[in-house]
Amino acid sequence: QLQLVESGGGLVQPGGSLRLSCTASAVTLDYYAMGWFRQAPGKEREGVSCISSSGGNTNYADSVKGRFIIFRDYANNTVYLQMNSLSPSDTAVYYCAGFYTTDEATCVMANFDEYDFWGQGAQVTVSS
Repeated sequence: QLQLVESGGGLVQPGGSLRLSCTASAVTLDYYAMGWFRQAPGKEREGVSCISSSGGNTNYADSVKGRFIIFRDYANNTVYLQMNSLSPSDTAVYYCAGFYTTDEATCVMANFDEYDFWGQGAQVTVSS
């Protein structure tokens, strides 16, 4: 079955950038809609971004729009989240997730219950 492994988390100064990676093993991501979610201490998990299986549709939370970019590399079976202009409010554990779909346009961000497979989480800390 699908396994997702995240990497790229760490400590970064405000205004800095970080790129998270989510790599799948055993199964290709060609038919998986993917998303990034985050959860800060004491807060509910929230959707950050999503991308359709085709890569043609993306969505972003208002709080990250214009700063974050989601994209996928089919050759490397990886989905990325490029995070720019980071602020302390971005500090959270970031999770990638996916679900199988035959609809190449599906991009789900609001409802994380639809996702079947999750990465282990990557801690992102933005602090000076």
